[in-house]
Formats: sequence, C-alpha cells, structure tokens
Amino acid sequence: MSIRVIKPGLQSTIQDLGRHGYAHYGISASGAADCFSLRIGNLLVGNPEDSSGIEMTLLGGTYKFEDEAFIALCGSIFDATLDGKPIPWQKGFYVRAGQTLSVGPTINNARCYLAIRGGVDVPHYLSGKTTHVMSKMGGLNGRPLEKGDSIVIGDLSTVSQPVTIKELLKYDHAILRITSGIQSDWFSESTWEKFTSIPFTVSDASSRMGIRLTGNSIYSEKGNEILTEGIPLGGIQVPGGGDPIISFVEHQTTGGYPKIANVITADLCKVGQLKPGDEFKFQHVSIEEGERLRLEQESYIQSLRL
Repeated sequence: MSIRVIKPGLQSTIQDLGRHGYAHYGISASGAADCFSLRIGNLLVGNPEDSSGIEMTLLGGTYKFEDEAFIALCGSIFDATLDGKPIPWQKGFYVRAGQTLSVGPTINNARCYLAIRGGVDVPHYLSGKTTHVMSKMGGLNGRPLEKGDSIVIGDLSTVSQPVTIKELLKYDHAILRITSGIQSDWFSESTWEKFTSIPFTVSDASSRMGIRLTGNSIYSEKGNEILTEGIPLGGIQVPGGGDPIISFVEHQTTGGYPKIANVITADLCKVGQLKPGDEFKFQHVSIEEGERLRLEQESYIQSLRL
C-alpha cells in the first residue's frame, strides 16, 4: 500500500518521536517539531503513539493514495481538501484508492501532521525513523519529500481502535513558559525583567535546528562565551549579539554560549508551531510547576485511550 507525492510542499518530512540515546555521539534526537500533535494524530488512527507520520511545514503538498487508507490531519490547521472537498480536522477518516489529498498553506501556526493507520514503512536508522534534515539521515533517504516519491504504508498488525476527541487541549501560543537555565545568574535582575516582559519575534533564519529571536536583545553581565558544554532541547542560548536562540529538535548537542533559560517540556510543542514573524513572551515558572504541566499534558493524552 502506498501514497504518491504529487507536490512535496515547502518542507515535508517523515518524523516519529525522535532518535534518542545518541547525543554523546553528537546526534540530536530530531523527531516531530510538535510531538504532542503527532501523538494525537496517531491515536486518531489507532497507531502506537510513536509511529511515524508526515510533518508538513507552512505549505503541505499533494498526495495521491494508490490504495485505501485511514488517516487524520492534526496540529496547525492548513487549507486541506480530498478530491476538492473539505475534510475533517483532528478526526480520522477513510480515503479510497485513487483519491488525492491536497494540503495547502497554513491558516494559523507552522506545522501539521498526516497520520496514516499503520504508519510509514521506512528503515529504522539507529533508534528511529525520523528524518534529521541537517545531517541527512533517516526518513526517506535522509531528506524532505520530493515529487514522485512513493510512501509505503506500514504494518497494520500493531494498530488498535482509533480514538475520537471531543475537545482538544488548548494552548496560549503567545506565551512560552521557561525555567532558569544553567547560566541564569549571568543575567541581572533588570535583564531578566526585560527578557520576560518585552515580546520576541521569530526570525526568518529559524529552522528545525534553532528558533532565532529578534526584537529584544539581551546581554550577559559576565560575557557571552563559556567552555563548551551540552545543550538540552529547549535550551535558550544568548550569543554575543544579544538575540537569543531556542535550541530545537535538530540542535547541536554542545555549544559555548550561556543559557539563560529552558523551555518547559509541556511547551516544546508550542515552539514547534512558531513561524517567522510570530510574536510571543517568555513566562518564568518553577521547576515544580513545569513538571506539573508536563504531567497534566501526559494525563490528557492517556485519557484519550479510556
């Protein structure tokens, strides 16, 4: 069973929940930019949560189904049709052989996910199927999808009953919650006030490697270079120019800029939905509050199975 790529969109890649356990070799986990949405999409079609799907960025693409399939679109809302007719969003539905799914530009945020019952059949590379664009590994030949690609639907033996969602968990995309970073004390109280009170704008230079921010330059009181050390997903580095960078799914695993803060786990999905020109503010929370919010998010996902 397969799907033919007629138009690939702007940057459409095969993603799962990441390739974990290799940071000490310099390989970041990669995975879906918005793991929350991919997990929801997989549940909607009855897949295990970590199944691979197609991540579409800003502009989706056109896909012809050469066999019947059960699919769902989740995440940011894109302008999408099946044979020219509107389709349900965040709800599983059947596609007949020969039908064409057209996913146009985004209507609100950066990324949507096409979940397919059975997942996508591409080889495991190390511990995942995810495409790491910067290093050209995993997914379909280590690259974004191209016109003419054939996407093979995966094994149906592991699927279960699809779920339905009455109400999706809502997020305030104008706020990113953070905890203090390793070098948080390198920044004065007045700098922290500026960091959390003035909005940032997402730069056009952003990518899956890092979300670059403009509009509110901040500076360390102790300089902007440290001995190279590990960088976590969501770590916010401050280079000498003063414009922070949020380390994202394909981030380098080490770096030499001070880290003022870390985006909490529950809000990493919001980072994945940022697009150039978006504005937001940081909100500082305690580690305990960050953990409470993570557990709240996990409880919601698990409640869908009941």
